Amino acid sequence: MDYMSQKLVFVINSGSSSLKFSLIDSKNYKKCLTGIIECLNLLNTNVSWKSKDVCIKNFYLKSYMNHEEAIRFILTEIIQKKMNVVNDIVSIGHRVVHGGEKMKSSAIINKMIIDNIKELFCFSPLHNPVNLLGIESAIKQFPSLRRKNVAVFDTSFYQKLPECTYLYGIPYIFYKKYGIRRYGAHGISHSYIMKKSAEIMRKDLKSINIISCHLGNGASVSVIKNGVCLDTSMGLTPLEGLIMGTRSGDIDPSIIFYLYEKVKMSIKEIKNLLNKKSGILGLSENTSDFRNSEKKYFFNKKAKRTVDIFVYRLVKYISSYFFLIAKKIDALVFTGGIGQNSVLVRELAVLKLSSLGFKLSKKFNNENGLKNNFRISTEKSIPILVISTDEELEIANETVRLIK
Repeated sequence: MDYMSQKLVFVINSGSSSLKFSLIDSKNYKKCLTGIIECLNLLNTNVSWKSKDVCIKNFYLKSYMNHEEAIRFILTEIIQKKMNVVNDIVSIGHRVVHGGEKMKSSAIINKMIIDNIKELFCFSPLHNPVNLLGIESAIKQFPSLRRKNVAVFDTSFYQKLPECTYLYGIPYIFYKKYGIRRYGAHGISHSYIMKKSAEIMRKDLKSINIISCHLGNGASVSVIKNGVCLDTSMGLTPLEGLIMGTRSGDIDPSIIFYLYEKVKMSIKEIKNLLNKKSGILGLSENTSDFRNSEKKYFFNKKAKRTVDIFVYRLVKYISSYFFLIAKKIDALVFTGGIGQNSVLVRELAVLKLSSLGFKLSKKFNNENGLKNNFRISTEKSIPILVISTDEELEIANETVRLIK
């Protein structure tokens, strides 16, 4: 179907086995298209997408489709044939997880930016390589837009972290020489949540104070004071912090030495264990899908243990961050797949936080805040919000800002 002529931003969020994509109008920031291709490089590669006129779910594609083939499919089969808007695309925005210290903000992609993304593969081995695959594939498919590709870095949101927050307790030379420090992740999501919270609370962005909890397969907590992030749970890599789908989160570093010296595991095996076999998957001994443990919480010991440990770690971070903005806190915010949908996690967490002034409304919590202007707290409570994050919209916003 033909669409009215418009200037569109093509947003690509490239993951290891999935590729999220959107077409967003650069004038009014309305989404013309959203979708995801899942199981890339696997047997059951499939696509789901929706536009104004069409909604397709789990349409199976060529097995073992790679990132370049996926972007080509989106371009030719959806954008060109189904929507006929390929000539309306004026820029392309990409999510990149790690930008290190050099990338203090979003940037138009050139050779230097690509080299920097490659240089940081060691800090984000699960993300930066596939982020770059998305960039290279897009440049190949849209050669005329080569100079209109923008990288939006998760780590840019944390460039103003104070030194006492980002330095580790190891010799300072390792920071100066090798850049070993805390960088954070999920910055695009936390940035969007900060702006949306300010809008909901009717506060100036420079005076908003929140604790933002992005809870999904990857999970992190950030504390924001006067529109600037003071601390965040992820560190040098996205492995630090909360327990996640397959990531361990915080552990005693000596566990690594023990596994190497006593259990005789190789460094590669330990790295794989902590990144891909731990977290919810490791504790439940079943699946990394949190919904499975949540459903069995009241009658399965493994499921209860998994959820309780996840919530305990979450509460531990929220509590420590609370005292950084205690007298000025505007809201505690939940987002991400678990944060937005898990009534149980929010209930268990807020119950443990009640002594700090957080009180949950069971009715509003059960409705995920949808019928109460995002709020799930009682009137006497410090506001608690549930906000659906929109990383694609944040990426589009940054892309338009830079291209203009």
